[in-house]
Amino acid sequence: MLKNLTVQVFLAAALGILLATIYQSITPEGIPSVVETITFLKKAFLALLKMLIAPMIFFSLIGGIISIGNVIRLRQLGGITIGYYLTTTGIAIALALIVVLFFHPWTAYEQVMSVGIDTSATRMLEPGSDSIIRILATMATLAFTNPFSALVDLNILGIVANAILIGVAMVLVLEESSPLFRLVHDINHVIVRILRWVIRILPVGIFAILFDFTLRLSSGEGHSEAFLTQLFQFGALVIGLTLIHGLIVLPTIAWLATGMSPVVLLGKITQPLLVAFSTSSSAATLPVSMRTAEEELGVSSSVSSFVLPLGATMNMDGTALFEAIAAVFLAYLYGVELSNVMLITVFLMAMVASIGAPGMPSASMSGMQMVLLAIGIPLEAIAILLVIERPLDTIRTSVNVGGDLIGSLVVDRYLRRQEAA
Repeated sequence: MLKNLTVQVFLAAALGILLATIYQSITPEGIPSVVETITFLKKAFLALLKMLIAPMIFFSLIGGIISIGNVIRLRQLGGITIGYYLTTTGIAIALALIVVLFFHPWTAYEQVMSVGIDTSATRMLEPGSDSIIRILATMATLAFTNPFSALVDLNILGIVANAILIGVAMVLVLEESSPLFRLVHDINHVIVRILRWVIRILPVGIFAILFDFTLRLSSGEGHSEAFLTQLFQFGALVIGLTLIHGLIVLPTIAWLATGMSPVVLLGKITQPLLVAFSTSSSAATLPVSMRTAEEELGVSSSVSSFVLPLGATMNMDGTALFEAIAAVFLAYLYGVELSNVMLITVFLMAMVASIGAPGMPSASMSGMQMVLLAIGIPLEAIAILLVIERPLDTIRTSVNVGGDLIGSLVVDRYLRRQEAA
C-alpha cells in the first residue's frame, strides 16, 4: 500500500496540512529556517514542473501529428477517425463548461486567495478582453513567432502553433523512414522518463506546497475547512460529468452510429475499462483494448490496429473534461476573471492539451499546466489538483479507453457501409 503513488500523495497531503496546523499553533511567529526549507522544496518542485512544460508540449504535439502521418495517406480511414476524436473531445469540453457555468457549488464560499503572482508574461488574453479583432491580433502575434523564442518565453500558443506547423510539414515532406521521425520519438521517450522521475517525488512536492498553503490559509488568507469542502465539490462534479460522458454520451453516439445497445456495448468492453481503471494508463491497456475490439466488438484488425494506438495518444475525452472544469474552479479560487473569450481559450487549449498526451498515469499534469498558464492562473495552483488527481485519473482513463473502443467500432461500421455502398 505504501508503495502506491495515490496512497503516498494522500499521506503527504495529510502530513503537510497536519504539520502546518501544529506548527502554526506552536509557533505563531514562525521559524525562518523551517519556512525557508519548505519554500525551497515547493519552488524546486514547481521549477521541475515548469522546466518540462515547453519541451513536453512541443515534442508531444509533433509526435502526435507524426503518429497520424498515415492518416493523411489513408484519407478515408484517417478522416473519419480524426473527425470522431475531435467531435467527442469537443463534446466533453463543451459539456464541462456548460455545466460548470450553471452549477458551481464552490462559489458559495469565499475565494481562497488572490493570485499574488505575475503571470502576465504567459497569459494569452487579458481578463475582460471583448474585442474580437484585438483578440485575433493578439493570438496571431503570439502564435506566429520564432519557435525558439516561444520555447524560451513559454509562449504556449506559439509553441502549439509551431509544433503543429513543423509536425504537418514533416509528415508531408519526409519519408516514413526519415531519422528525424525516430529522433522526435526518442526525445519524447526521454521527456516521459524525466516526467516519471518528477512524478516519483510528487509526494515531496505535495507535502511542501500544502504545508505552505495551509500556513497561508491559517494566516487569514482563507479558511481550510471551506477549501476542503470546495475541493470535495470539485471532485464530485468531475466524477459525475466524467461518468455521464462515459456511460451516457459515448454509448449514445455508438448506438446512433452503429445500432448497438449501450447496455450490450458496455458489457462487451468491461474488461479493458477495468484494466484502465486499475492501471490509470491507456497505453498499458492497449493490448486488452485491441483484443476486445476484434473479438467482442467485431472490429477488423486493420481498423483496430490503427484507431486504438492513435486514440491512446490523441483521444483523451476524460482528460479534456477534467482540465476544463479545473480551469474554471482554480480561476475562482485565485480570483482570476474569465471572460467569454477566455472560456473559449480554455476550450481550445483543453482540446490541444489532450492531443499527444502520454498514455501514462498523471499525464494530464503537463496538459493542465498549458491550460493554466494560457489564462493566467498561477502554476502552483496545480498542486491543489494533485491532491485528488490520482483517484480522478483512474475514472477518466477508463472513459478515455472507452472512447477509443467506441471510436474503433464507429469507424469500422462506417467503412463497411461505405464499401457496401
